[in-house]
Amino acid sequence: MLSGSYHLSYCTNIHPAETWTETLTALKTYTLNVRDRLITDQHLTAGKPFAIGLRLSAQAAEELIQPEVLSAFQAWLTQEHCYVYTINGFPYGAFHDTRVKEQVYQPDWTTQKRLTYTKHLISIVAALCPTSSGGSVSTLPGSFKEFGADEDAIFENLYACARFIETTAEACSKDLHLGLEPEPLGHFENTEETIAFFQRFKTWATQHGHSHACIDAHIGVNFDTCHIALEFDDPIDSLDAFAAAGIRISKVHLSNALEISPAETDALDAIRSFDEPTYLHQFMLKKQDGTLHRFRDLPEFFTSETKVASEDIARIHFHIPLYQLPPAPLRSTAKATEAVLHYLNAHPECCQHIEMETYTWGVFPDYMQQDIITQLVSEYSWTLKHG
Repeated sequence: MLSGSYHLSYCTNIHPAETWTETLTALKTYTLNVRDRLITDQHLTAGKPFAIGLRLSAQAAEELIQPEVLSAFQAWLTQEHCYVYTINGFPYGAFHDTRVKEQVYQPDWTTQKRLTYTKHLISIVAALCPTSSGGSVSTLPGSFKEFGADEDAIFENLYACARFIETTAEACSKDLHLGLEPEPLGHFENTEETIAFFQRFKTWATQHGHSHACIDAHIGVNFDTCHIALEFDDPIDSLDAFAAAGIRISKVHLSNALEISPAETDALDAIRSFDEPTYLHQFMLKKQDGTLHRFRDLPEFFTSETKVASEDIARIHFHIPLYQLPPAPLRSTAKATEAVLHYLNAHPECCQHIEMETYTWGVFPDYMQQDIITQLVSEYSWTLKHG
């Protein structure tokens, strides 16, 4: 079992909802039912406050931030013995039933839109989160590599956000923080690139006459176990490296990636059923000599002429259930996720915000589909067992 005063939830980005009314309806329809099932299955004590990991689109955030709407939601949370401690602020707009792919990175951190949206989320989580938990918001890793983003513009907006978080945190006497989420082909994607980005960010702040104290306190990493595994980084080495670099772990996302031996024809055939049109499924190929070949999406790998050897390993960005190993010849990166849970148990000071983030329920192959509430309860059960 996880020890310490951790906060655990599933991320409600799995529910199609772009307006605030749709979001609240999803909470009432699914989240409360998940809570009740957890109580019935004795994973949760009746009456104990239930943590919610909220996902808000820009539209929903603009609607919820209105004082009367926010006040009504606060009253609902109190009535239902629930609390919000974290918000997923990565996807700005529609996240289901449409082509998301690289558009999930837009608007990026070079834009005022992204800054304004994130400020709204910080204000909302500041109003909702208990003092005991503080509040976190997760966001994209600045931009997407192929956008060729102006890094100085990213730094300027992130620093403005850090100052806003600092002021907001002081006003409400709560610990508030933003987590940048490294992801394959993001502006920064692995441990090395993430540390280098933060070093450049702090250098930029110094060169512009700014203290980087607010960066250290309020800007950190949203550590996604799927994404780190996709980069073939050892997750424990990565966490230790971030600690040594003075980079805060704002939140941990628990999720698994698919893994195959690409030289096996049946494995390649099996992975084709995961090629779907909604999300990016970056394909990361580790050659037997240790080099890493990156493909933007599954179709790019299938149409490439890349030669593979029996010792090569491939990992695919497709979040699969924590509790369910895929059938052979498919594998998963579950061992990396388990290792992070054990690390958090041994180092509770590392991070107390934990979120299960298997958001691809709606695009699983048919043989993996289940009732959504059953799936979510199984996610909790697995996490509590392996923590």
